Amino acid sequence: MSTDVRPGIGKIGAGVARVNFAGVSKAFDGTLAVDDLSLEVHDGELLVLLGPSGCGKTTALRMVAGLEDPTGGTVSIGTTVVNDVEPKDRDVAMVFQSYALYPHMTLRKNIEFPLRQQRVPAEERARRADEAAATLGLGDLLDRKPGQLSGGQRQRVALARAIVRDPKVFLMDEPLSNLDATLRIQTRADIVSLQRRLGTTTIYVTHDQVEAMTMGHRIAVMKDGMLQQVAAPQDLYERPANTFVASFLGSPGMNLLPATVVDGALEVDGVGIVLRGAPLRIADGPVTVGVRPESASLTATGIAASVTLVEQLGAETHVICTLVDGTRVVVRQGRKAVRPDLGEAVAIELDPDYLHFFDAATGDRLADDR
Repeated sequence: MSTDVRPGIGKIGAGVARVNFAGVSKAFDGTLAVDDLSLEVHDGELLVLLGPSGCGKTTALRMVAGLEDPTGGTVSIGTTVVNDVEPKDRDVAMVFQSYALYPHMTLRKNIEFPLRQQRVPAEERARRADEAAATLGLGDLLDRKPGQLSGGQRQRVALARAIVRDPKVFLMDEPLSNLDATLRIQTRADIVSLQRRLGTTTIYVTHDQVEAMTMGHRIAVMKDGMLQQVAAPQDLYERPANTFVASFLGSPGMNLLPATVVDGALEVDGVGIVLRGAPLRIADGPVTVGVRPESASLTATGIAASVTLVEQLGAETHVICTLVDGTRVVVRQGRKAVRPDLGEAVAIELDPDYLHFFDAATGDRLADDR
């Protein structure tokens, strides 16, 4: 990535483009939208901010862009604290959910627009616009206007307009939300390929955990303005820090069942779960047991349940069951499995090698060092 200092970008030095949140908070009318966020986005990383609506992820992104001012803490880009730096001087480019293209301009003029604002000479603007358009497969469309394009093409124009600036940081706020399922898959692959090729530090906001799992080097999960966990996608999936992360990540999310530990043995809904190896090293009492749908199965004996819904998805089937105590459990079946009928009484077996244990009161992960 080029590290030249362009006109209007003089307040942020060239070089490393990591982004650092240090104890950052943001309040709106006394309500904390972001609460004491400390997080470093590594130079060249694609980090996904993941969470439900209202969790603070977009507010965090807007504070990097300079569109919101922190109530407390500092935001840094590289080695520079940017709390008091104007948005135009932060050397970031933002891609929104809406394409925000100028309908009366051709694609070339849309892509060149930020360079015009920086007063880049016409010849240089044209060269950089051609390069950005070619990178995103738009080279033959530069004379068209946005209304003549599909949604996927318009989103690629928005991306081209961002990369033409060669910014230190890309900020992407749910850029695929307006696309249909097929275009979402293709465009997210385009974004990942583009980011890997350019090596530009990128913060990507989404509520879609599939996007997060398939795109991010790391994922930072947020809830109610607070950071819950940050880790590589597979690490989050295999070792969630709490029940919120466990249930939010995965499609479907992790099953969470009330259980009891007695003398190192585990009971779920009154049924003893056979554990391989040593007894549990968890204090006796109530716990929450987590198990992924692929680690649960329908068997002749086990935890009693009834089938409430069968979702056939082609290569796999999700069997939604209800335990006697009302707990819902999803069992993922392969293509050749026998499908149960709605209302059928079944038994569920949990794979003891893939159980997760959480504090019943706080939801925090419990260590089982067997």
